[in-house]
Formats: sequence, structure tokens, C-alpha cells
Amino acid sequence: MPIDRAVPTGNLLLAALSATDRALIVPHLEHLSYAKGSTVFEAGDEVTHITFPCEQTVVALVVATRDGRTAETVTIGHDGAVGGIVGPGRMPASANALVQVGGPTLRLHADRLLEATVRSASLRDLFARYADCFLAQLVQTAACNALHPIEQRCLRWLLTLQDRLGGDILPITHEVLAAMLGVQRTYLTRILRTLQDQGLIQVGRGRITVVDRAAVSAAACECHGRVRLHCETVLGAVYGPAAHVARAEALPATG
Repeated sequence: MPIDRAVPTGNLLLAALSATDRALIVPHLEHLSYAKGSTVFEAGDEVTHITFPCEQTVVALVVATRDGRTAETVTIGHDGAVGGIVGPGRMPASANALVQVGGPTLRLHADRLLEATVRSASLRDLFARYADCFLAQLVQTAACNALHPIEQRCLRWLLTLQDRLGGDILPITHEVLAAMLGVQRTYLTRILRTLQDQGLIQVGRGRITVVDRAAVSAAACECHGRVRLHCETVLGAVYGPAAHVARAEALPATG
């Protein structure tokens, strides 16, 4: 069902649109909610839609090997979109898009985005800048997975998730986090225990709490900070401090 163009989206990328560009996009958006653990698309699927996670919804692009192992390559929340962003859309997906934190999304057919970008140079520029940030995260994650120890990779992933949720309590299980990092659950449990003993996190049932964000950032590798700085430089209006304040004001109260 198409949404009213006056309804807040809960997505920073869409919220950054000018009124003129919003008129080209918003009438074609559709509401779609995903449960935690569901799939937006699978590797090999023709990607016909762009999905914009809203509020606290988080989607990860995950590569699965033929021996059953998995690893996260990009994590997308209210800051962006998944599917048909880097390419022109309607291309086979190279990874599985899995919902890590369930919630609302907005969906746009790839043909509608193509039509809108043909009509608007500013819209083309915005999505080109986002594609650059998307690729920056992809490239940095590849380097991180190859070069950094599991403890730093784990902290980098937790910081990335925290950015997209906006709170200290992360609703993530050991099993899911192990799948994102490409390690065995038992091994990850030992790593989390070590990080908890260091006072960085608190591990609970179905959740991990970031106890000290500054300490976690200091203990993590430089990958998270490097991607965040790049994105704020390229898309300052979307990812800058003012955007985060606007998002916090728009989120529903909890507690």
C-alpha cells in the first residue's frame, strides 16, 4: 500500500530528500515489515526492489559458502538502503539479505528509482554518494575480516549495530553474531566472556549491552571509525549530528 508523502519515513536517506525529490519517490513507496531472521532476498535472486530499513530495523548482507559457513559483508539500518543501489537494479543478488533486527521498511521498485534519478540530478547525486559509502563499508569489512583479530572484529560489529539502533542494548544472540563473524558459537562465547571481563560489554540472554562506548571504540580496530568518518564526509547532511538528533526525536518512546 503506497504511503502518504507527508508521513515520516524513519529512514535518514529518504529524510534527506528535498521536497521536489521526495515527490518523485514517496508516492511509490510501500510499507513492508520483516520479522527478525527473515530474508529480504537470497543470493541469485533478481533484485527488483530497493528496501529502506526504518527506525531500528537492521539488515545484513551475508555471504554463505558451500560448507555452510557465513560472514557479514555490509550492515544496513535506518541510514541507508539495500538492493539495486550500487547497480541499476534487477541484477542477481550476490549475497543473502538477512534481517538482524526486525521492524518496518519501505520498499521502492527499481524501475521507479531509475525513472526518478533520470529526472533529478540531485537525486542521482544523493544515491551516488550513498553507493560510495556502501562500497566503503564493504571494502573496509573485507580488510577487517582479513587482517584483524576476532576480538576487534567483534567490537567493530557491535559498534556498527549500535550506530543503527541508537541505544546500548543490542538484541543480538550469540548464534547470530557468530554467523556474522564467521566463527563457531562456542568460540564466540569465549571471546564475549573475555570482553565482558574487560568491562567493555555485558552479555545477557538474547542481548549484548555496550557498557562503555568510548572504551569499546578504543579497543576495536580502526575500521568502524574509518567508515563512519568517510560516510559523514561524503553524506554529511544524512549522517551528521543534526541527522542523528532528528532521528532520535522521531523514534517512538521506549520503556
